[in-house]
Amino acid sequence: MAQENDPSRNPWKSNLPPPDLDQAIKQFFNRFKKWLPGGSPHAFFTLALIFVVGSVLWSAVYTVPSDSVAVVQRFGKYIKQVQPGLHFRYPFGIDSVQIVPVKRQLKQEFGFSTPNATDPNQSLRNIDPQRETQMVTGDLNAALVEWVVQYRISDPVKFLFEVREPSETLRYVSESVMREVVGDRTVDEVITIGRQEIESEALIKMQATSSKYAMGISIDQVQLKNINPPKPVQESFNEVNQAQQEKEKLINEARRDYNKVIPLAEGEKDQRIREADGYRLKRINEAKGDIARFNALFAAYIKAPTVTRKRIYLETMQEVMPRVSSKVILDVDSQSILPLLNLKTEEQANHE
Repeated sequence: MAQENDPSRNPWKSNLPPPDLDQAIKQFFNRFKKWLPGGSPHAFFTLALIFVVGSVLWSAVYTVPSDSVAVVQRFGKYIKQVQPGLHFRYPFGIDSVQIVPVKRQLKQEFGFSTPNATDPNQSLRNIDPQRETQMVTGDLNAALVEWVVQYRISDPVKFLFEVREPSETLRYVSESVMREVVGDRTVDEVITIGRQEIESEALIKMQATSSKYAMGISIDQVQLKNINPPKPVQESFNEVNQAQQEKEKLINEARRDYNKVIPLAEGEKDQRIREADGYRLKRINEAKGDIARFNALFAAYIKAPTVTRKRIYLETMQEVMPRVSSKVILDVDSQSILPLLNLKTEEQANHE
């Protein structure tokens, strides 16, 4: 810190900030216009001066894309950040500029690689991708895990100067965190039901580690891709999965039949119970009605036995007689020896 504040080591020989580059270039152009000769004897000098000026402009002008910022260093020391657009710098290596894509979402792939990727740090080159995917789960089983980390550069200064090789460091951090998270779960959780929890936990731990190392990186998403068992046991694992799927299928079919038959039986049971209750109430009411009717007749019989007996007889005959198909009426005062009575039934008569 003492050396940084020492005026003798300051190339500008003062504690004042360095002059504005844009204004210095404008002053140079104004002076250059005064130097231009008006006659042909100075043509060679004019061409040489134009060449020098062109070289200076060629090395002094640079453009920053719209999705990036430029980090300017002067003799290796950080000076400032420059926003997108056309800018000037001190030429011939005095100022060096590094373009950092802060608004672009970058990604790193583990276990596979996208062909023709423009980012050299997106995947490993000339290395077997299965080296990253081979992991041991919490129940001591093996699994091949492929995943993608999507991130952005949040602080260009930290990204460039705080950590050496930040993109490669992020790969090591991501692989370490993913192995830790997968090692806390069973192989069934990793392959089937625990994918979302693994992604969320890995995202939190990766971001915490990146912040701890001051990498200047913001993790946006961790997404699991293909997760498979090792090739020697993959066929057996698929058979187990098929058996589990068949088991789930049979359970679902049994539940479907259960939900179809049981409610129907419950409905029939309720219907039978309601019918029995209705029949019970009907018999009880009929019995009570017969009792009331009998008591009324008995009271009337006590008051007038003869009339009541005759009325009961007539009412009974009025109810019975319509049901008789054929009727035979005999005169009790007849003096015939053998009254003619056809005893054959109607069916026998039709057969004859």
